[in-house]
Amino acid sequence: MCHVIVTCRSMLWTLLSIVVAFAELIAFMSADWLIGKAKPSSSEDVDNRTGGSQEPYHPTLGIYGRCTRISHMQLSRRDTLCGPYAENFSEIASGFWQATAIFLAVGIVILCAVAFVSVFTMCVQSIMKKSIFNVCGLLQGIAGLFLILGLILYPAGWGCQKAMSYCGPYASAYKLGDCSLGWAFYTAIGGTILTFICAVFSAQAEIATSSDKVQEEIEEGKNLICLL
Repeated sequence: MCHVIVTCRSMLWTLLSIVVAFAELIAFMSADWLIGKAKPSSSEDVDNRTGGSQEPYHPTLGIYGRCTRISHMQLSRRDTLCGPYAENFSEIASGFWQATAIFLAVGIVILCAVAFVSVFTMCVQSIMKKSIFNVCGLLQGIAGLFLILGLILYPAGWGCQKAMSYCGPYASAYKLGDCSLGWAFYTAIGGTILTFICAVFSAQAEIATSSDKVQEEIEEGKNLICLL
């Protein structure tokens, strides 16, 4: 018989697991890893409403994507265009970024799998006599290691030709040049930290769902058990 067990700690772990997976996925897909040096507006870039020049814009560069501003000469306006600059894996700008993409992708796949499984831990707490919480916590720890490797290798690719076209000639490995870090990089770091927090917290979720109080309510015949 399936017993639905919901505790404050197990629910918090489930929510954090889902948030971490989505945060890392969104960061990986974003082009806002590097914010390039400002591109000055040309004399043709005039704001029709104010009559003045438009503000300089900052193109952004991700692991495999980029955002830049394109001109519409007939319409006298500019639009931001975002999309992948690499049509396939081999066209990613740097070998270090290729490795980063692999490590991050593996970590994200593991996190998404754990997030999916975590939803069902309310009904199934063990499989083959192994606690699902402990197994998921171990997988989250492994995913965190992959994410760390990816984030360590990523700055090593700042010296590639693609990065230098955005960040200037002084950009090199672990040196940003004229660029600054975008929100996606910080989100990936924050998600990695939360991944290890989730891995540790999974043990608390396991303790909460196997406590003596839960066992007492199971023995009383309750199928839905909610505990703080």
